[in-house]
Parts: sequence; structure tokens; C-alpha cells
Amino acid sequence: LLEAGPRDWNPLIHIPIGIIGLMWSKMFNWAYHTAPQKHMNSREMFWPRGKTLGGSSSINAQCYTRGNAWDYDHWAELGNRGWGFEEMLGYFRRSEKFESGASEYHGSEGTYCVSAPRHVNPLNRAFIEASQACGLPRNDDFGGATEEGVGLYSVAQDNGRRCSNADAFLHPVADRKNLTVITRARAKKVLIEGKRAVGVTYKKGWFGGDHSLRAKCEVLLCGGAINSPQLLLLSGVGPKSEIEPHGIPVVHELKGVGRNLQDHLDVSVIDIEKTKLSLRLGPKFLLIEAPKAVYEYFAHGRGQLASNVAESGGFARSDESQPRADLQLHFIATIEQDHGHNLWNTIKHYGYTLRVCDLRPKSRGYIGLKSADPMADALIDPNYLDHPDDLAQLVKAVKLGRKILRAEPLAGHRERELEPGETVASDAEIEAFIRNRAETIYHPVGTCKMGHDDEAVVDDRLRVHGMQGLRVVDASIMPTLVGGNTNAPTTAIAEKAADMILEDRLTA
Repeated sequence: LLEAGPRDWNPLIHIPIGIIGLMWSKMFNWAYHTAPQKHMNSREMFWPRGKTLGGSSSINAQCYTRGNAWDYDHWAELGNRGWGFEEMLGYFRRSEKFESGASEYHGSEGTYCVSAPRHVNPLNRAFIEASQACGLPRNDDFGGATEEGVGLYSVAQDNGRRCSNADAFLHPVADRKNLTVITRARAKKVLIEGKRAVGVTYKKGWFGGDHSLRAKCEVLLCGGAINSPQLLLLSGVGPKSEIEPHGIPVVHELKGVGRNLQDHLDVSVIDIEKTKLSLRLGPKFLLIEAPKAVYEYFAHGRGQLASNVAESGGFARSDESQPRADLQLHFIATIEQDHGHNLWNTIKHYGYTLRVCDLRPKSRGYIGLKSADPMADALIDPNYLDHPDDLAQLVKAVKLGRKILRAEPLAGHRERELEPGETVASDAEIEAFIRNRAETIYHPVGTCKMGHDDEAVVDDRLRVHGMQGLRVVDASIMPTLVGGNTNAPTTAIAEKAADMILEDRLTA
């Protein structure tokens, strides 16, 4: 196992609220930036991704959702055999250790710990009740019979400690004789002989030299929606138009590598709060609340440090004509701006943030190369808001967010709106706000698409089309975005891939 980042030793990884500090990290976070977005006033947008054992599961907000059953049935309808919801539910259940026990929708024998949040700011209750007042149903289990409605998120935690995919699946088997983990190992190229992948080259550490590894059976790319297509392109696998300009020989032309990039674009409605129940990073917090939080966490695994930040939220329809939920909500009991990089208002004011994203965007972007240097970041162009329907969806998202925040009992906590601001009223003004302020909610997928059309990169057993000994196992294989957070679906993809790898090995 090659991991480009260091081991997951940092306490911020394991303490749930450490996500705030990890947004600033350059050691454990790739901290990418996109190309200027032509439909968003040429903004170069921040894209955090995990750079340590466990990948993005080690730096995310730990919300456990799976998406809608329709999402997986749609994958199957596209010709991907065995990827419908009934089949995938078995893999969700297999990996899961659900705190409340096994049921039709949950497992209890796995190692991926899923629990109720161990810290809930009282404003979350007000948010849930305000959402209900706006007609959204209460939902106490987004991984149950339906995801629609509002409630507290289940979280990937074990007794108040983050349960990353490394915690769940890697560390428990670290002593296996057939497993070697090499960290700070940046893969540079897949070694290919003819049409067969036979190994990789990698660079070890900042100043180390190049090394090669040979694969006895196959090479598995698990770099995610950015790094997996980048490594294929660097290895000469992909569209000629993306490879040849950088002087890389084309080994296998495959049109779809890096294409079909999709992400959930997210817009925030933020209120300044007058009842002082929210998290404000002012003197009172530093002198009184922080020491108390440290004691509560290390003594009992509870308190503010056990918060995943987005403690409640849900799934809603933008209008009654929608056949399923098409917006997702994350309620945050503090002022959160610019991924936590701008803390001025969080220090200055009490407040709360409601982030709303479009679950099924129609815009498509791509991952490309900036150069032939494997140490250089990939070119990331999500092409946000290229399709006009996506902007219209986010206008609805802002209106829904405002409606909820202005409903009782949450309205009783409200002093005034900070964003978009009281002067932003018309659709045109909301659109301008979205172009200026919308951000990623961290769910890029699709760049090594599974399928059988001209843009597909892998088949429904995740083998790269036209190649031997090469598979991709990560969120890049999703043909379309799921209607929810992407970590649990990516985990289920890996569970299914493990079965397929073993099956293929036994029948070889």
C-alpha cells in the first residue's frame, strides 16, 4: 500500500472537531485549488482532500449517509450489473458497526463504527423543529428506509473518536505478513508492458529517490477522483489530447479518463445569533469553554471536541414536482466561512450556518495535467454552473435556507442575516451572491467512470477498459453523484471490489 501522505498520527485527525484545524494543514491535506471558474467570476476554489492513511475519511465531517436507493438502481440501469441498491445494501451492512444494532438497513458486525453524535448544540434541535414547521418530515435515520427529512446525522465515530477508513479497515490488519504500508510515497507512473499493468514507480519522501514495485497480479488505483485519473494520464492512459501536449507517450488511448467530473456545489445562509448558544471563538471560549471541553472529551469522550461540526441536517425537495430529495442541508452551530479559513466573524459574533447543496448537478468538468511532472498538482476544472439548471437549483437552495432560518423556533435566536445579507432579495441578486460565495461540499466523483459507453474508463468489475492487471477502486468510478455524502458509498464500493478481486483471482 503506497500512501502519498504521512501516517495518521496527528491528534486533530482523531478528535472530531479537529476538522477545523485540518482545513489549514498542508501536511495532511492536499489543499488543492481549481482552475478559475468561468461561471463563478473566475474564482480559484479551494478543494481540500485527505493526504494521509484513510484519505479524506481522515479529514472529513464524518456524516454517515448513503444517498438515495434510486442512485444505485440508476447505475444498474446504465448497464452496470450488480450495482443496484439491493446488492449495494449488503456491502453497506457488511462494513458497518452500527451503534444501535443490526436491522434491515444496518449491520453490527463490521469495523466501520457508526454512532449517534456525542455532542449536540441545542440550536440543532431548533433547526430541526424549524424545518418541520416548513413542512420537512423528521428523520432519525438517513440510512434507513428513506433519506428524506431532517434530523441529527449519524457519524463515523467510535466513542467520540473519529473512525476513519484507516481505523476501520487498515490498522486492525497492520500486522499481516502480506501487507506492507509505505507512507510518504508519491506514485509517479503505472508501469505498463503491452496492455498489462505490471507495477508502479514512486518517490519516497521529500528528498528520496525513485523506487519501483512489481505487481504479481494487478495494480489497484485508489487515489480518488483527482489523483487516480492524474496517475493514468501520467502513465499514458487516457485521451491523446490531454497526454501528447505534455510529451508523454500514449500507451492506451481511453477517451474518458479525467472526464465526467461532478461535485456538490454548496451555498450558505448565515445568521448572527443573539441567544449566545452557538460556538464563538472569543475570549469566553478560550478562557472558560475550551478547558471544559478538553476535560469533557478526554474524561468522557463527549463535549465540544466530539462535535463533527455539522451535527444536523437533512434532505429536501426543491419543489413538489421532484420525485426525490434533490437538496441536502448541513446545519452548523457556528459561523463557518471559506472552509474555516476566515475566522473573523466566528471570533466576533455568535451565529449559525446552514449549508445547502444541489444533489444532482448537471454540469460536468474534468481533471487534466498541468505538466508531465508527477509531483505537480493536477488541473482541476469542475466547470461549476455550466448548466443553467444548476444555478436555478442553488437559488431555490438559498430560498429554502432562508425559510428555515426564519421559522420558529430558530427565528427566536436570530439577530440578523450575515449572508447573503438583507439587501440580497431578487433572484438576480441571489444569483450574483452564489457566483461570489458558493463552495464545494467536498464530494468530487466520476473521473474514471464505470460503464460501457464512449466515456467509460472501467467496466462493472472496475477493470480499466482495454487493459489487463489494472483496476480503479475509489469515488472516481461513480457514473453519477449519489444524493448524499460520499464516504460511506466509497467504502461500499471498496467492499464490493474486494469480493470481485477475490472472485477473479480464484477463477483465473
